Amino acid sequence: MSQITLTFPDGNARDVPAGITPAEVAADISKSLSKKAISAQVDGAHWDLAWPIQADATIAINTMQDEAPALELIRHDFAHVMARAVQTIWPDVKVTIGPVRDFGWFYDFDRAEPFTPEDLGRIEAEMKRIVAARDPVRTEVWERDRARAHYEAAGEPFKVELIDRIPGDEPIRMYWHGDWQDLCRGPHLQHTGQLPADAFKLTRVSSAYWLGDNTRPQLQRIYGIAFRNRDDLKAHLKFLEEAEARDHRRLGREMDLYHMQEEAPGQVFWHPNGWTIYTELQDYMRRRQRAGGYVEVNTPQVVDRKLWEASGHWDKYQDHMFIVEVDEEHAREKAVNALKPMNCPCHVEIFKQGLKSYRDLPLRMAEFGSCNRYEPSGALHGIMRVRGFTQDDAHIFCREDQIEAETARFIDFLSGVYRDLGFEHFKVKFSDRPETRAGSDAVWDKAEEALLSATRAAGIEPEINPGEGAFYGPKLEFVLTDAIGRDWQCGTHQVDFVLPERLDASYIAEDGNRHRPVMLHRATLGSFERFIGILIEEHAGRLPFWLAPRQVVVASIVSEADDYVQEVVAALTRAGVRAEADIRNEKINYKVREHSLGKVPVILAIGRQEVENRTVTLRRLGEKATAVRPLGDVATELGAEATPPDLRPA
Repeated sequence: MSQITLTFPDGNARDVPAGITPAEVAADISKSLSKKAISAQVDGAHWDLAWPIQADATIAINTMQDEAPALELIRHDFAHVMARAVQTIWPDVKVTIGPVRDFGWFYDFDRAEPFTPEDLGRIEAEMKRIVAARDPVRTEVWERDRARAHYEAAGEPFKVELIDRIPGDEPIRMYWHGDWQDLCRGPHLQHTGQLPADAFKLTRVSSAYWLGDNTRPQLQRIYGIAFRNRDDLKAHLKFLEEAEARDHRRLGREMDLYHMQEEAPGQVFWHPNGWTIYTELQDYMRRRQRAGGYVEVNTPQVVDRKLWEASGHWDKYQDHMFIVEVDEEHAREKAVNALKPMNCPCHVEIFKQGLKSYRDLPLRMAEFGSCNRYEPSGALHGIMRVRGFTQDDAHIFCREDQIEAETARFIDFLSGVYRDLGFEHFKVKFSDRPETRAGSDAVWDKAEEALLSATRAAGIEPEINPGEGAFYGPKLEFVLTDAIGRDWQCGTHQVDFVLPERLDASYIAEDGNRHRPVMLHRATLGSFERFIGILIEEHAGRLPFWLAPRQVVVASIVSEADDYVQEVVAALTRAGVRAEADIRNEKINYKVREHSLGKVPVILAIGRQEVENRTVTLRRLGEKATAVRPLGDVATELGAEATPPDLRPA
């Protein structure tokens, strides 16, 4: 029998027979490891304990202490156990696919009747019975024709289609969990008893089209989550509960910020409260950008395809564009235009108007650019993922020797904005060249080196994010972490040598010749819609006072206080506070509950005593204690709090 050499993490190596399995390797090392083993890493690939090793390789045996492989196996095996449980309870149900995702998995089923939340309890109970049975898991590699015939005979058409989609050089692996069988790439655990029966939960049901294609059958999807132990599951459920409480879609309704409807998918109908947040944030960004040396421009919404072809966006981005065809007078054929999905080509066109000198650089050009991009309906998510949005977009036209200084300047600018908005820390990712891109390798080498060098010169060592750059240049991604630990990619900064070349932008250099400017694409918030959604969830609706759409409600306790209520509102308005009166004939406790649900930061209660003493009773959101204060003092204090951070005294 031929021999192969296996090398272990400690550097030791041993010669073993070809075809040995990781399970046999673990057993040779120790009986204890054999019991604890769940899978292996073979030459860096995740390997089932039952798969034979035919050539020299590095190997490490995984146990439940190895978090990443353990969680992958736990979630993958639970997907199979769930499918087995479903077919045990409803034998006529057809199975499709069940991938691992996020913190768990989902599995899609072909069933005439939708699953209900009540069904989940039955399925969970059956899953626990399967885990307790400790059924062995085994795998075989079958010929393609044999596997097809097996699923055709079993009446599983989705599995037949999946076999036809598996590349010819991949093995067809058949897995059994007890007597239940599924088509799967693997790997899997050794037996169902290795699953933590107290560390999983089925979370919800939904519908989904087969392979995401709305022309194919509609299936029923069940989601689940799983962890290595009960404590991790409880922590995640608490996280989900907190995330639900912060969900911007629910808070948007409660605070009356916006709505969305099917007649305008992916578009936002901003209500007065939501539009107040939007305009306050925009005004703040406008002031910050002016102070930062930016000039503001505005460019057309509909642009002829010729510009998108020249910039390269037509080839790379056409599927995301909304196309507009127009019968132009005296034209032989329709003019093809597109709603702009981004602002950069239009900014180059402004730069090209008139002769530019090296003395004009850097030219920092900003726009609150209204853009439209086609997103699949299934990807839309409140105001976080939309089709119509406004970017705080800017492009800096500069010389190559100015890249470092402008990058450092932008990072400092962005840091200040994020601090003002309550985000003290952020991560930076460096995204290099994607597979599909414009420009030569030499140009990309120069752009990547310039951006990475500039970032390090600014005192930041970025995390490398390979292959995720824009098609015209590398980029920095600025990632915020919110109050419950979620990451949000918001700001970007990109170095582009390509677009100025494609659109023939130039300036007169010190030597009297024409040179191409470098174009730095940058956004601080990203899109206003998405960033407002992030702010709502970060603060659980309790926005910083200066951004709160309804800052103060002055509520009467008795009708005799109505005139003084209006006087208080007027005093607060003069102090720069958004204040409103509530003189309805309702009990004060009812008013407090209603306005607290709407996340009004301050409620001032006015009764007979307050009228007589020219005071107010102040109650802040989330606090039970109240304080009786002179009106003048409260107006001064709240006026200071209502001042945006960039306008406050240093």
